[in-house]
Amino acid sequence: MREYQRQFLQVCLDNQILKFRKDGFVLKSGRISPYFFNAGLFNNGKLVLQLSNAYAKAIQDPGNSLSFDVLFGPAYKGIPLAVMTCQALASLGTDVEYSFNRKEAKDHGEGGNIVGASLKGKKVVIIDDVITSGKAIREAIGIIEKEGGKLTGIVIAVDRQEQTLDSPLSAIESLKREVGINVVAIITLQDIIEFTRTTLSTDMAEALEAYRAKYGVQV
Repeated sequence: MREYQRQFLQVCLDNQILKFRKDGFVLKSGRISPYFFNAGLFNNGKLVLQLSNAYAKAIQDPGNSLSFDVLFGPAYKGIPLAVMTCQALASLGTDVEYSFNRKEAKDHGEGGNIVGASLKGKKVVIIDDVITSGKAIREAIGIIEKEGGKLTGIVIAVDRQEQTLDSPLSAIESLKREVGINVVAIITLQDIIEFTRTTLSTDMAEALEAYRAKYGVQV
């Protein structure tokens, strides 16, 4: 792991954004997971700063190979992520534009469905918190293509590296195969396991390993 990933995980642990429980958490899928990540708890200025810096450093990480002009935040959750990450990138010396979509097209003034930078003829990276089914991301890809942009990547906070209910692939792996672009995560399940083994307990790390063995994708 990179240092920014370790710092991000420690912030998540200290603020109960990342939780562990031996008897598990019931997910929307019905699976019982020994860990739970709640991005909604990045809910004050200090935590937002930590989150935006982690996104920015993941984007700048040479190993992630992201090249883009515009950071696109799908409405609604992606909007603040795009704005704050652009600000964090600027503080690190990288100045890019941001853009987001309206849920309903504006029918007055200049009209249209896009707020912020134009996407036409530009390389675009989507930013979001997680990818669950991939439906919202596919909708965002459609918007970007309609506006004349070229998708070059997706950046998210957490990759659970977990099979979907109807496929041995994760939603992220399915997207990679479908659209042929890079998906970057600040942290993955593998990072969480490594962090847990060195920071918390071997028992909890083993519970995470068992969960991955049952539901995880090949990495």
